[in-house]
Amino acid sequence: MRRHLWIPLLAAAVLSASARHAPAGEAVKRPALFARENLVAWCIVPFDAKGRGPAERAEMLKRLGLKALAYDWRAEHVPTFEAEILAMKEAGIDFAAHWCPGGVTSEANRAMFALIRKHKITPQLWVMAPGPRGDSQTERVEAAARQMLPIVAQAKELGCQVGLYNHGSWQGEPESMVGTVQWLREHAPADHVGIVYNFHHGHDHLARFPEAFRRMVPYLMCVNLDGMEPGGPKIVPLGQGSEDLAVLRMIRDSGYQGPIGILDHVAAEDSEVVLRRNLGGLKKLLEQLGDAEALATYAD
Repeated sequence: MRRHLWIPLLAAAVLSASARHAPAGEAVKRPALFARENLVAWCIVPFDAKGRGPAERAEMLKRLGLKALAYDWRAEHVPTFEAEILAMKEAGIDFAAHWCPGGVTSEANRAMFALIRKHKITPQLWVMAPGPRGDSQTERVEAAARQMLPIVAQAKELGCQVGLYNHGSWQGEPESMVGTVQWLREHAPADHVGIVYNFHHGHDHLARFPEAFRRMVPYLMCVNLDGMEPGGPKIVPLGQGSEDLAVLRMIRDSGYQGPIGILDHVAAEDSEVVLRRNLGGLKKLLEQLGDAEALATYAD
């Protein structure tokens, strides 16, 4: 969608999922939305050309001033799941989310579930909803939600949230994710289920924003940034997309107050180099937004 057509403000009173799940009567004090301490590193484990291990990765995140990791992994990383948790704990970095393909039947996920219990951590579980067939959107939403009930129940037992993760296809469309979450919250019930929105899988959604984004806001658990260029490649450095400033303004004005993901997802380069490039791009965008509070955290 071209910039001159963007609607500048969304419903500012909407609370994020993190605020809704706070204990009754407890005020939720968060850093500025785009502050460095509110960023979560994402897609850095299997995409790091340097092949860092858990301890090296934790040290890298400390150098970058990042306080949280969303853990993406591949089969070769399963033996180091516990080492990753321990390295992040030692470095003071929140093990904030676990990429959870395969649900409760996955041996790798069962290994992580055991570690979640052992170490008393509560990462978000990021999952892709199924994409069942059906004659109507309503039928497909219900079928997808019913197939998710086992992982929803497992997460509740662990004290974790479940985030539907957009990765393309029907199940990655904003309307499908919102409908699936609403069904689960009404019928499971499952107030611990929400949405993780990835802009790098959302270039085709730009024409429907900000209305589609507004519908997701009450259920958002994390928003992962990317440079946004209509019709462009999936991965664009922050600050180099024609719609980046409009996207940040939209997120800010929506009332969303949860974590913000900062992306690597470039397998040919050192993750630290890619993250620094995106942090630099975010800083320039914040200068254009005039966000002095967030900018103060990028003083180095």
